[in-house]
Amino acid sequence: MHAFRSHTCAALTAAEVGQTVRLSGWVHRRRDHGGVIFIDLRDHYGITQVLCDPDSPVFAEVEKLRAEYCIRIDGVVKARDAALVNTKIPTGEIEVFIRDVTVLGGVTGDLPLQVFGDQEYPEETRLKYRYLDLRREAMQSNMKLRSDVVASLRRRMWDLGFREYQTPIITASSPEGARDFLVPSRLHPGKFYALPQAPQQFKQLLMVSGFDRYFQIAPCFRDEDPRADRSPTDFYQLDLEMSFVEQEDVFQTVEPVLTGLFTEFGQGRRVDQDWPRISYADAALKYGTDKPDLRNPIEMQVVSDHFAGSGFAIFARILEQDGTQVRAIPAPTGGSRKFCDRMNSWAQGQGLPGMGYIFWRDAEDGSLEAAGPLAKNIGPERTEAIRQQLGLKAGDAAFFLAGKPAEFEAIAGRARTAIGEELGLIDQSRFAFAWIVDFPMYERDEATGKIDFSHNPFSMPQGGMEALSGDPLKVLGYQYDLACNGYEVISGAIRNHTPEIMFKAFELAGYGQDEVRKRFGGMVNAFQYGAPPHGGCAAGIDRLVMILAGTSNIREVILFPMNQRAEDLMMGAPSEPLSDQLMELGLRVIPRD
Repeated sequence: MHAFRSHTCAALTAAEVGQTVRLSGWVHRRRDHGGVIFIDLRDHYGITQVLCDPDSPVFAEVEKLRAEYCIRIDGVVKARDAALVNTKIPTGEIEVFIRDVTVLGGVTGDLPLQVFGDQEYPEETRLKYRYLDLRREAMQSNMKLRSDVVASLRRRMWDLGFREYQTPIITASSPEGARDFLVPSRLHPGKFYALPQAPQQFKQLLMVSGFDRYFQIAPCFRDEDPRADRSPTDFYQLDLEMSFVEQEDVFQTVEPVLTGLFTEFGQGRRVDQDWPRISYADAALKYGTDKPDLRNPIEMQVVSDHFAGSGFAIFARILEQDGTQVRAIPAPTGGSRKFCDRMNSWAQGQGLPGMGYIFWRDAEDGSLEAAGPLAKNIGPERTEAIRQQLGLKAGDAAFFLAGKPAEFEAIAGRARTAIGEELGLIDQSRFAFAWIVDFPMYERDEATGKIDFSHNPFSMPQGGMEALSGDPLKVLGYQYDLACNGYEVISGAIRNHTPEIMFKAFELAGYGQDEVRKRFGGMVNAFQYGAPPHGGCAAGIDRLVMILAGTSNIREVILFPMNQRAEDLMMGAPSEPLSDQLMELGLRVIPRD
């Protein structure tokens, strides 16, 4: 017999009754019944009930066992009485009478968290003792899901004719929208490498090298501010690039990969087959975000004309200023004063003075009437025009925000989500995808007036050199994101592969040719030797798994994540370096006051 097991804890059935078997695993749960000790023995694969009565030669040893002891048992498989069969587990027809037991790994002191049960623990505790947390059923399931998702993505990419290549981890600094993690060089004192924010330049260089279709399950490192749906240090992405393609070619390549993935692991939830293309401008207007949740049917609209010169002086005065709008957020079935007041309070919690509203109801005479403070101020003709524009009826409501769109769009988007959730309008059994396209290439810093890239700096501008000769703020890029259920899951672009256009694009953002050559010399030089048109994208694997697992916390699908302060409580990172290490690198730490 094998030194540790003849079967896993999920393998035994009625077919093995009467056999002597060996199992190894952890004490999941222990119960004492009338002198008989029952133990649920757990391994990665499942649970088997084992038991020991006073007739067993090792009863005294079994009595000493406690939760999470790692043990090996030898015993005889017995059939359970029909009334005691546990249909919830594969091994529910049998139990194993213990004849021998060996403690492989004991437990010292009290467990900082229990593996059995669904008890909640602070995240700090869970991350500090992650090896215990990972023993829990939900975490085991999440990590198996992650592994299966990665394997599925690899198969799907190979099936499409892509090959997997590995790019460097220690490299040069490159702007990807976040801060670099720098690595000091011992051989070149005073100089630093960087961990890649993405394999961006290398995958483009692979296209110049003639490889045509590349993919990689790539680790990426970005010193970012933490969020629930984002790791603050590192993450993995499905990185891909193709030569001789246009934007639509990338879409047609990616869509079946993700459609198949979400169908495979979506547990029966519907996967949208029609993925709309929505411009960045339309996404901001209708949804208040560039990663809209299309499961929510609410679409915002501009209703400025109905408030201009109206009796609602606050909005009327705002509209007298240049670049201002009033936008409406429809709320189907939200037509009650109680709900409207609740959303008004929500807005105040977001830092707003409130959120104006109108709701429609049946009057006593059978007619339709508008109610709420705004309705009284602007009158029945304007409220009726608003209702007709928004397509609302009795029992519905609408909320309103006014000002410069850039200042209120984000909160309008959050309000849309909150209204959809409160009213139960969001279809939880669906995966809804949308390509967000036509991103602006540049944005202006309101404080400094400086023009800078708003997205990927290596993207091809729509209209090429001619477009770059006009107003930079009107230039759109061949840049695109894929949104799913309110999360960005893919970002990509058709690349700028022409040196002249690249120099001009960077010039508009304040980078001279010398600076571009210094920072991106490898890629710029390569583009002088017959670079093909190319493009691609990257899908965030952690976020894909998070959505499939039905959680909004990305740390639930990462084996050993950092906490929200970018600390590894289990391994003690970041830590202070040894003085010898600093001397070897020619570094000195300057304390901050």
